[in-house]
Amino acid sequence: MLRMSSQFDRYQEMSALSARMVDAARSGDWDGLLDLERRVAVIRDALVKDGGKFADSSAGSLQSGRMRDLIQQILDDDAEVRRHTEPWMEQVRLLLAGHSSGWRVDAAGDSASAERNTGSPSGYGG
Repeated sequence: MLRMSSQFDRYQEMSALSARMVDAARSGDWDGLLDLERRVAVIRDALVKDGGKFADSSAGSLQSGRMRDLIQQILDDDAEVRRHTEPWMEQVRLLLAGHSSGWRVDAAGDSASAERNTGSPSGYGG
């Protein structure tokens, strides 16, 4: 089990990373955002593996209060990231939905393959 300070350090690190995730989302740095999300996931998984238990309830209400504040900031940052990523994800979804019926399955022009995958001899769904 983690000591309280170790847990607190992990939440501090997650909070710092989540703030950077907001900056990445605001600037449209999707690769950077993905890298930061992966780093947060590693920390989160370590906390989950520990069961999220606090080792020592006598560690003080001040540190517990600070940890609650960090968790709230992480949640607020997540909401801000979503405000930036959800419109982009919707655009991608619409793009994929609009073009999925028009994609050629095979680059070599194998019309039989295209027919099997699209139901159309031309390789298009319509």
